Amino acid sequence: MRRVLEAALAPQSLQVEDESHLHAGHAGAADGRGHFRVDIISPAFVGMNAIARHRAVYAAVGDLMTTDIHALAIRARTPDEAG
Repeated sequence: MRRVLEAALAPQSLQVEDESHLHAGHAGAADGRGHFRVDIISPAFVGMNAIARHRAVYAAVGDLMTTDIHALAIRARTPDEAG
């Protein structure tokens, strides 16, 4: 996931956390796909609203949503918003 996000959005900062262990026993975890949290800061988000930023992240991870990712929590900011 890290590689595809870096390639698509050229982030200044990227944190990817696997939170699957927090969802053990959850029905959504039964298929083996993971629960992840992404905190990404990228100039690619300048001029985008929150929905467009999330769509850009989902577009970047693409097929991983059907093979590796069950749930994805996203915090997407521009460099200016990150302070």
